[in-house]
Amino acid sequence: MTADPSTKQMLSERVHTRLQEAIMRGEYAPGEALKPQQLAQQHQVSLAVVREALVRLVGEGIAVRLPNRGFAVPDFSDRRWQQIAEARRTIEPVMLRLAIERGDLDWEARVRAAHHRLTRTPPYEPEEGEYYTSAWSEAHRVFHRTLLDGCGNPVLLDTFDRLWTAGELARRWSAQRTPDRDGAAEHRRLEEAALARDADTATEVLTQHLTLTVAALTSAPDQVKLQS
Repeated sequence: MTADPSTKQMLSERVHTRLQEAIMRGEYAPGEALKPQQLAQQHQVSLAVVREALVRLVGEGIAVRLPNRGFAVPDFSDRRWQQIAEARRTIEPVMLRLAIERGDLDWEARVRAAHHRLTRTPPYEPEEGEYYTSAWSEAHRVFHRTLLDGCGNPVLLDTFDRLWTAGELARRWSAQRTPDRDGAAEHRRLEEAALARDADTATEVLTQHLTLTVAALTSAPDQVKLQS
């Protein structure tokens, strides 16, 4: 008997959400296999439902599909992190320059509010595991997007949204490997330079900010140089 398409979609959505949350909380190690049969039994759904959920995770950059080996959580050394970082370092400084040039007083107020929210949101909570909380992660995303929103280009902003989603797991891993990194100071310098309309300093701080995140995944933690 063929399953009702709407029921299958609902089950796939549920499995996708649970797997996404589990990976983001660190319940699966980098490089760990995501076995469809095992997951189907665990979630009491069909293989087709699990595979649909896993394909979505691959599209979001939270899982990878390996030739003849099924699905897995990406590894620290996954080339995709470098590619995402390269794309962000190419696109976001241009967007930030445009935002500084075009942003009005309303943009300035929204940047200040987003930064205030970020500084007041606890990054860690015991019940959410060892990685950033979902609330802090969202405040972090809103701050960066608000900074760039002043560019006024929806095509560029859509690109930012896709790259941000694809790189979320890397950000969480990076924070674990560089616990002494002062991300709050980086965000403060970024806000100050942007609102001072100092495009050169703002783009320099942003580029360094993006570089340090991915560097933590490809270097030993004590080799990542944090700059003041």
